[in-house]
Amino acid sequence: MIRLTPLRFLFGCLAVAACGQDLPRGQIIDTVRCTADPSQNYALYLPSHYSQGKRWSLILAFDPRARGRAAVEQYQAAAEKYGYVVAGSNVSRNGPPAISLAAAQSMWSDVGKRFSINPKRIYTAGLSGGARIAMKVAIDSDQIAGVIASSAGFPPGHQRNELPFVLFGTAGTEDFNYIEMRQLDETLTSPHRVVVFQGGHTWLPVSLAVEAVEWLEIQAMKSGRRERDPGLIDTIFARRVVELSEQKSDLETLESLNSLVTDFRALADVSKYSAQADALRKKKSVTDAMDKERQNERQESQQATVIQELEAGLGEEPDTRAACFAQLKTRLSKLAGQSKSADDSSDRRMARRILGGVFLDSRGVADTEFQTFVDSLRAAGH
Repeated sequence: MIRLTPLRFLFGCLAVAACGQDLPRGQIIDTVRCTADPSQNYALYLPSHYSQGKRWSLILAFDPRARGRAAVEQYQAAAEKYGYVVAGSNVSRNGPPAISLAAAQSMWSDVGKRFSINPKRIYTAGLSGGARIAMKVAIDSDQIAGVIASSAGFPPGHQRNELPFVLFGTAGTEDFNYIEMRQLDETLTSPHRVVVFQGGHTWLPVSLAVEAVEWLEIQAMKSGRRERDPGLIDTIFARRVVELSEQKSDLETLESLNSLVTDFRALADVSKYSAQADALRKKKSVTDAMDKERQNERQESQQATVIQELEAGLGEEPDTRAACFAQLKTRLSKLAGQSKSADDSSDRRMARRILGGVFLDSRGVADTEFQTFVDSLRAAGH
């Protein structure tokens, strides 16, 4: 296992950090090569007002396909608004974790040498497999203040109910890791927030990235990692209150109230909103909706498990293999039909999430006929 080396000594060395003085501000730099190892490189964004005279918050970002610029682009607006340096690895990608962890080590070390970074405000962020790397980096280090995890959570073997850092998670409504992120939200007891947006298995929208960084700012003020800013607290709180009226159902309103109360407790008077949440929690329509949501999630998990078992059966003797393939065709064809429905619904979202997982996992199934069938579904736009 590669563990990230503590970098406390780097952040106090302004003479070393000065080597980043000549890089442009206010624009994304596609390639910054690590001084110690030029084979390692990353995309970079420095806020337009960056200077060596203060210490800046840092986001180390990881894309599953080594697209450093794509990672940095998601956080550029938030970085400019709230004063963050953002670095996105051009080497870290899905595959052997050791490669990505080595890339993370090189990028973190190089950024620490070049720039004036606040050691109390270092964060990681990632999409899918990149989110698992972001989590792994944080778990292996005692210097990460928080993680923004898009469309994936814990790396294999590292599930837990409590984290020493804060976590902001996101998932799309049609994301094949949607259930995973919902379960993470339910089981994690340490400070966290999970937001679902309209979309698939993608980076969080830029507007949501700004919201995620605002949440990090709130958490930093609560923990003492930054001084409290009453004006900023009031601004973010007011925006979150407005969002309550924009929810489409009582259940969504309850979820927003719960997060508002949790996030701003000890920073603002949330008694009014806590009372509203208590009242909603007692409404039959809300309890029914919660039960239905849990039922749908159980059904989705069960369907995905059955499909995985049938895929495993393709490697058995001919009669078993034929029966499994027939059942797979029936199940996947039905899901494909549901996924093409013109109306957005829980069934359509479920179908698209399950199919997305099948499209990804089928690459590891050594059955030519099954691969041809899955490819036909994929080509048809399901």
